[in-house]
Amino acid sequence: MKILGVLLVAFSLAFSAVDINSASAKELSSLKGIGAKKAEAIVAYRKAHCFKNVDEIVKVKGIGKKFLEKNRKNLHAGACKK
Repeated sequence: MKILGVLLVAFSLAFSAVDINSASAKELSSLKGIGAKKAEAIVAYRKAHCFKNVDEIVKVKGIGKKFLEKNRKNLHAGACKK
């Protein structure tokens, strides 16, 4: 029974949405269409501005609406940490 619980927790973590207000560049790089350079751009933008919702990610240079639509279900804008 314990094994099942551990598997369920691991599964939910593996498929949870990436919080664009707290994710590391490495975590952001796991998204489709995001490499190290774009991940760093998201982190830099986040330091200056907080994402109020996932739609605001297109304000980051190099991130477009196509990316947003491909990844919308995998994105989340949690509380700002400023």
